[in-house]
Amino acid sequence: MVRIGYTMMTEQTGPRELVEHVVRAEEAGFDFSVTSDHYSPWLRSQGHAPYAWSVLGAAAQATSRIPLMTYVTCPTFRYHPAVVAQKAATLQLLSEGRFRLGLGSGENLNEHVVGQGWPAVDVRHEMLEEAVEIIHALFEGGHVTYHGKHYDVESAKLWDVPEPPPPIGIAVSGEQSCALAGHLADLVIATEPKKDLLESFERHGGTGRPSVGQLPVSFDTDRDAAIKRAHDQFRWFGLGWKVNSELPGPDSFDQATQFVTEDDVSSAIPCGDDPEAFVEAVRPYVDAGFSEVALVQIGGPTQPAFIDWSEKTLLPALRNAFH
Repeated sequence: MVRIGYTMMTEQTGPRELVEHVVRAEEAGFDFSVTSDHYSPWLRSQGHAPYAWSVLGAAAQATSRIPLMTYVTCPTFRYHPAVVAQKAATLQLLSEGRFRLGLGSGENLNEHVVGQGWPAVDVRHEMLEEAVEIIHALFEGGHVTYHGKHYDVESAKLWDVPEPPPPIGIAVSGEQSCALAGHLADLVIATEPKKDLLESFERHGGTGRPSVGQLPVSFDTDRDAAIKRAHDQFRWFGLGWKVNSELPGPDSFDQATQFVTEDDVSSAIPCGDDPEAFVEAVRPYVDAGFSEVALVQIGGPTQPAFIDWSEKTLLPALRNAFH
């Protein structure tokens, strides 16, 4: 059975509410949770971007069962990989083994703030590979000295090391990132239901490892309201990774999506309260071979109603369809 997750989307909700929502998602029976890690929202209408790691620490204490995961953290610009390793180890201890460290090569939207520029994708993948090597080494518990092309680590050691350390997931979008993930990751992450990504991951060594997808949805008993909200806050989603990773700020995303219509959005994102539409939106991920799918309910204030509806209607429908 495919596992269904809940997304704490930091771009659309404040920190206290994010924790309240994941507590309720645990009660409702979601199988796992994921958390975005942004410095900026995609669009100004989303309106939030609290520090994900503080939210995760609070969530670890406020919940007892639901797994937690970054979806995803970039360990190469805003954060040094040695610091990411320390944060992840601490969170694994706080959550008593419920944390998975999802990593990716990042977006200009979030990483430009530290003033290091935004290099070509090949360079970003080189940086990610070095970062993951450093994190793996620190998770082993000894002193680590590392001198790479992009990073230096001098006699670093994690003094609180969980056993086991958190599994590492890597986000993929093409052959290069799939090769990196197959070599270094315990699981693979993708935001599109492309079977070829999972096949490439397996070719490079990822056979038998979990695969985690993500799907935006817009629940509302008023379908027109659901469509309008999805268009207002999520019309950037269809631009694709090659665009989304490059644009520097919310105003750029607003300009890039000025001709995206409500019909465009509603054709790509299930909107309303028909559970079958949501089941059919999840199906491509299942057919592609994903073992887990995290749902993103669009609109911060709508989370409680979505979780209630999921508990009563959506989760039973999904489990009946994909048992």
